[in-house]
Amino acid sequence: MPISLNYEITRSAPAHPWLILIHGLFGNLDNLAVVRRHFQKSCNVVSIDLPDHGESPHTQGFSFEACAEGVATIIEKTEADQVYLLGHSLGGKAAMITALHYPALIRALVVADIAPVTYPAQHNAIIRGLRAVDLSDVEKRSDADKQLAQHIAEPGIRQFLLKSLYQDNDGHWQWRFNLEGIAAHYDTIRSWPETDLEFSKDTLFIKGSRSDYLSSEYRSDVMRLFPTAKARVIDGAGHWLHAEKPEAFNLAVERFLSGVAP
Repeated sequence: MPISLNYEITRSAPAHPWLILIHGLFGNLDNLAVVRRHFQKSCNVVSIDLPDHGESPHTQGFSFEACAEGVATIIEKTEADQVYLLGHSLGGKAAMITALHYPALIRALVVADIAPVTYPAQHNAIIRGLRAVDLSDVEKRSDADKQLAQHIAEPGIRQFLLKSLYQDNDGHWQWRFNLEGIAAHYDTIRSWPETDLEFSKDTLFIKGSRSDYLSSEYRSDVMRLFPTAKARVIDGAGHWLHAEKPEAFNLAVERFLSGVAP
């Protein structure tokens, strides 16, 4: 039985196309709100929480195939013939796997600043920092920020992580993401499953010029799986390109989707 992922629908009009949005590691469905707001008048938009994130279930082991199955189930519930699928970072990997395994459901694919490859362990310091936060000693969000700052210097990264900190019904502070599950299965999260599948429909990879996640060395990996892929670079943007350069990012997506055959 496929995992039942949490999602929200922002409806436009029945005749409008459907756009599916998938966030990155340690995020939730609100992370791509700037994209949702831009397209909500022209598309019916579905924002999805990945497994172990947001309000989706915590799992016993992260699996890209399970992600894809959960996303495909949501797409089928929309009753759309085909959808536009957009994912950032880890969400981009989930989107790629979904497109490869369920191509009949996807009209076009947009991948933001990630490649279909196994990455080095780039988040170990963040995981250590999160684990070091004593939530029992947190009275307000700034207390958690002070603890995180001892391990994570960048304020922007801390603020991003703290968006997933909340108080439960008993007033206790908790992380919405499954921190221990993510830590235990991080090697799977940073990996790319071997596959001979191919997605030959319209595909756009968007890179931040200051990010090294989507470097030229990965071009052959991209083209092997996505032979029609095009690339777009957002000047001056890092890995969180949709948040850093929202107008440029949304325009790149809009121009790409406008050229996709109906």
